[in-house]
Order: sequence, then structure tokens, then C-alpha cells
Amino acid sequence: MSKTLRLETILAHAGIKSDKATGALASPIHFSTTYQHPEFGQSTGFDYTRTKNPTRATLEATLAAIEKAKYALATSSGMAAIVLTLEIFPVGSKVVAARDLYGGSFRWFNDQEKKGRFSFTYTNTEEEMLAAISDETDIVYIETPTNPLMIEFDIAKISKLAHEKGAKVIVDNTFYSPIYQNPLLLGADIVLHSATKYLSGHNDVLAGVVMTNDDAIYEKLFYDHNTTGPTLSPFDSYLLMRGLKTLKLRMEKSTKNAKKVVEFLKNAPQVKEVLYPGKGGMISFKVVDKDKIPSIINALEVITFAESLGGVESLITYPTTQTHADIPADVRASYGLTDDLLRLSIGIEDEEDLIDDLKTALEV
Repeated sequence: MSKTLRLETILAHAGIKSDKATGALASPIHFSTTYQHPEFGQSTGFDYTRTKNPTRATLEATLAAIEKAKYALATSSGMAAIVLTLEIFPVGSKVVAARDLYGGSFRWFNDQEKKGRFSFTYTNTEEEMLAAISDETDIVYIETPTNPLMIEFDIAKISKLAHEKGAKVIVDNTFYSPIYQNPLLLGADIVLHSATKYLSGHNDVLAGVVMTNDDAIYEKLFYDHNTTGPTLSPFDSYLLMRGLKTLKLRMEKSTKNAKKVVEFLKNAPQVKEVLYPGKGGMISFKVVDKDKIPSIINALEVITFAESLGGVESLITYPTTQTHADIPADVRASYGLTDDLLRLSIGIEDEEDLIDDLKTALEV
């Protein structure tokens, strides 16, 4: 794909013209697990689908292009992307991470620390993170904005310091997507996504992706990707490619909707705090009376009570019992993830329907 094309064109053209044999506009789905060698000692470039699949390769080329990366590897889930990324680093690596993390990330990090695989230093703010990065640091791990407190970190500033100390920087860019942020251009070494979320956008694909511009890092990632097999299936690769075509349109609409919802929530007497970074579709808010959370959730009709985020449908999540339940209550409370917090993933519905739904539910 030409590097001169702009983002919207790259997205709209995801997968097209990839079938030279027939000229099919949409990318074919190559289900074959094995590929015929033309002759002894020759290869078409595809030998076994775990190593490389034509449909997945087309998807990965598009993902790399939109994230300004040289390389991309599509994985079977967002957690598979996280595990693949961290496991290229040696045993005993020291990690500085933001405390406000997706609960699944924390669960795996905590398990690895118990096993002696890594050691973690958690920080609540950007200032704390900068102070914690030292010559002993091997990895700096950032979600920005964070989940669910929506705290933004300065990737460029953190990357500069981390590199001075000899550390690598990993950024989870799930919430903003390449529409609002390109971490590699800001100095990060590796960027990853739960592609289940905004990249696919329709709550029907489980996927992840890891991207980098570093040749040595890519070689390690590719080796483990092939060896351990957390690869994305051909069909899911196709669905993700199809979802990418509308990424910019979806992100813009969800942001427009989210800004209107934030305006409403800030003036709702039942709400005491709204957490929103200014763009994207993710909002968290704290209610005055946490005992009313079950009735608020049950009264919603347009917004669906479900885990996950980033789809065309608006969802509400209660992190305390869902996405962040694996984080001990005292730890959650220590950094502001309190039991009165609800998280919204705003979709592409009519903004007034979303506001009316929230208004009715909050007044129950």
C-alpha cells in the first residue's frame, strides 16, 4: 500500500486489490492451513497458516499503515497481544506501569510477578511514572488514556526519558486508536491494541494486534507469534479488515455523541464527577448514590449493560464487578477506581436517544 495515501483512503481501501489472480475487490478469505510448494526447494511465500496467511497478511499490512508501523502481527485477542509483547523480554525484567489498567492486564501482570517472571512498579500519575523510571527499568507500559479513569500520559516525554535510561516503551492504544494517536511517532517502541474494540467496531470479532518499527523487536515477536500460535483466524482477519473501513467515521461519530453525553452528565444532579479526556467515545462517571447503580443499569433501554467497548452500540460497564473485578478492592480505591464509578462506551446512535435513556435511568 502506498505510503503517500492518507489515513481515510488507507482505511477505505483495506484489503482491496489484494487478489491479483481474479481481481476480486474484497480480500479473499484463505482458509487453507497449508500451501503447495511449486517445486522442491521453492515456496510461494506461504507454507503453513500459523506462520503466514494471505488474508491475515493483508490485514497486517493495513494495520501497520494506519499506525505508522513497519510491522504488525494480528493476534487472537487483545490479551494475546499483551502476552506476546511482554514475553519477548527476559525473565527478571523490571516494569514501570500506570496503576490504572485494564483488569485483565493487571490479572496477568500480577500472576507473572508472583511467578518471578517480572517485577512491577505501579504509578498513579505521569509525574510518578517519570520519577520511577531509572537505569534499572527495562519496560515502561502505558495505557493512555487509562482504563477507566481516562488519565492521559505524555508518550513523547515518557519515551524520551525511558530511552535515556535504556528502557523500551509499550503503549496500549486501544481507547484512542490511530485516529487520535500514533504512539510510534511519539517515541514508543511497541504499540498494541485490543482490536476487538474500536478497530473492528462491531462487537463480533475477538482480536489483537502488536506493531513496531524495530527490526530486532519484530524478529522476536514474529518468532514467538509463529512458535506459540496466538494467531488470528482468516475469517476474523477478514471481519476486522471490513470493520477498519469505517474506523474514522465511527470514531468521529462516537466522539461527537460522547461530548453531548458529557455535557448532560456534568449537569445531572445524580452525578458527582465526569471523567472524559476530550476525544473518543469512552466516558466514566461517578454517581452521588452508589446504591442506586443496579437500578440505573436495569432502567437503561438504549444503552446495553455489557462488558467490552468500542462497538457501534453504546455499552455501560460497572468495573467493580466486571472489567476490574480482579483488582483487589483496596487497591482500586487507592487510585480512585471507587464503587460509585460507571463506564460508558458511546456508540453511533442518535445522541438525543442516548441522553434521554441516561436521564430516565438516573431519575429512577
